[in-house]
Amino acid sequence: AMPSSAEDELYITPILTPVCALDATEAFNGLAADEKKYTHFLSIASWAGSLACLVQTSPESPKIFAVFQKLFTADPPQQLQEKAKAAGVSVEDFEAFMQFVACFYGNMGNYLSFGDTKFVPRCAKPTVSNIIGCSSLPSLSAEWENIAGMVYDLSAANKQMGLEGAGISTYYSPGIKKEKIQLVQDFLATQNLGDQAYNTRLFENGDVLELAIASADVKASATHEFNGTKIEVTYGDHQPFMKSLADNIEAAIPFVPAGRADQKQMLIHYVKAFRGGNIEDHKNSQRAWIKDMAPPVETNIGFIESYRDPFGTRGEFEGFVAVVNREQSRKFQSLVDKATDFIKMLPWSEDFEKDTFTRPDFTSLDVVSFASSGIPAGINIPNYDDIRGELGFKNVSLGNVLSASSAAEKITFLTESDEAIFCEWRGKSFEVQVAIHELLGHGSGKLLKETEEGTLNFDPNAVKNPFKDGPISTYYKVGETWDAKFGAESSSYEECRAECAGIYLSLVPEILAIFGHTAVETEISDVTYGNWLIMARAGLLALEFYSPDTKSWRQAHMQARYAIFRVLLEAGEGLLELKGSGKDTTIMLSREKILTTGKQSIGVFLEKLNVYKATADVEAGIGMYQKYTAVPDDMLPLRQIVLEQKQPRKIFVQAVTVAAADGSISLKTYDATPAGVVTSFVDRFSEEGPLKGLIEPLSTSCGPFRFGAN
Repeated sequence: AMPSSAEDELYITPILTPVCALDATEAFNGLAADEKKYTHFLSIASWAGSLACLVQTSPESPKIFAVFQKLFTADPPQQLQEKAKAAGVSVEDFEAFMQFVACFYGNMGNYLSFGDTKFVPRCAKPTVSNIIGCSSLPSLSAEWENIAGMVYDLSAANKQMGLEGAGISTYYSPGIKKEKIQLVQDFLATQNLGDQAYNTRLFENGDVLELAIASADVKASATHEFNGTKIEVTYGDHQPFMKSLADNIEAAIPFVPAGRADQKQMLIHYVKAFRGGNIEDHKNSQRAWIKDMAPPVETNIGFIESYRDPFGTRGEFEGFVAVVNREQSRKFQSLVDKATDFIKMLPWSEDFEKDTFTRPDFTSLDVVSFASSGIPAGINIPNYDDIRGELGFKNVSLGNVLSASSAAEKITFLTESDEAIFCEWRGKSFEVQVAIHELLGHGSGKLLKETEEGTLNFDPNAVKNPFKDGPISTYYKVGETWDAKFGAESSSYEECRAECAGIYLSLVPEILAIFGHTAVETEISDVTYGNWLIMARAGLLALEFYSPDTKSWRQAHMQARYAIFRVLLEAGEGLLELKGSGKDTTIMLSREKILTTGKQSIGVFLEKLNVYKATADVEAGIGMYQKYTAVPDDMLPLRQIVLEQKQPRKIFVQAVTVAAADGSISLKTYDATPAGVVTSFVDRFSEEGPLKGLIEPLSTSCGPFRFGAN
């Protein structure tokens, strides 16, 4: 069957992607001179590392980036537009081209960072060739023609990220089998290096599996035999970017304030981690980071989130630098103060909760630089389970990301009265949800496991599984980690646990009071109703991120929200219903039933998510999760309607820190337009600036997905 036009639209750059300014001017201007320098060097470092995101996205992304940098350095957008017009390019076509360029920069590659689908220009290939042919650099045309076919290729194997023919992944050689990836994971577990996969890619060279580690130093490789297979560990993946990253972090060290020993240690460990590639050094940076409480400038850098690895173990590069908003952070600290009491309200017994809640830092940040393929609204890291158990974690809420909005958005699938509540409470409800999700969602729950000494961290005679008869029969063995155990579903499963905690605890008046909302236990306040409404609608909109042909989900958070949507629908009793049909489909959420049916159904689901995770019960956990995230045939027409109504996600234009001749640092801002996005990238990676020399290695990547050392 031919895909519908709505289906095709998924892969074409939208006509009007909203561009929002990530505004940090006031926050930045409030910093002292040394704090500005610290921010500057870590921003440069983060953007250097972010070029690895291009390599992690698709074979053509690094080369597209290089072409665009050269194109707009030679001819700024306005000048190029005039030349293109003279060459017969229509206004619509030039705008379509600029939209593609802005979306490419905004996602650090030609696949959406939220949804992992490829997007192609809305204007035809000859049009782009014509535009690039207008450049003051005649050599660019040949560079473009080399990749133009790949840019427009929407064959089934290239439309989204995936493995074994279901999509592409540049974390791996083309065509690699999942059992080979698992074999390397098992090998790492036997070396007690389960986390070492985070900063690697995996290639098949004949019958040798090459585990390529990101590092600035190209050290000698080492070959191991495991289960009859040769595994060669090599160094120097992303080499030029890792070198610039480490050099610039090193340049920030002199600007660490005198009293912040942990902050200095963090930077020293970062430098070692990015030079040498040893994950233990990165883990040490995270240990120091957790201890560096409430710094004026907050940062975190590395191969952190594994959402985009179809196998779920390799991290995408990200680096952020942000200014702590003291006023806003007070609310979050109050939530932390009472976290232990609130965690007790979650629907599981203390057997499945950490013995002590390690009090984390929870701050609201105004982001100056977020260098990756996308920007989240809240973060709870590190993702290393052993560190979370031993030292805890930190939470951050990204205030200027939460508040950046675009006026153009239209709200679908709600009644008029619900739309009014949605629009009025969206920001405030989301703030509460993100806070609970990060602190009390991701921050709660215990993993039952065997310690290295061979003892158990729970009493097998006393702890009973509420969903199975008899003693606990499954738990984490030495060297096993939660994400390796639960595999590709682990990211989404954990997001679902945190999202459920968010809506469940948003019923608690004391939590709402911390955020300035009055509520009583016997009725649902607008902020809570708004929160459940946002979740129910998100679960319906999530269908956009499901691929019926591969029966797979392309976005962890949206899959999680769909599961919640299904749980609420299944609960019955009029809690959640869909009325109407076609584009008039409307979500009907019963305000009264949230307190009874809603709380009860989410409570049971949340307890199961937590207990199955705690007990390493992969079979029951994944079985249940796949049941709720399956999309039955009768829901596919609904997906069609969702696709026809879909709105493009916003992209951000970020400021660039600029050093004057006397060493003082200022922030240069840009218009919230596609041209503004382009100009910011031209400035950021300019050959006159601190990141000079990094564009050339992008245009000369050799072999499938590889980068030679310089």
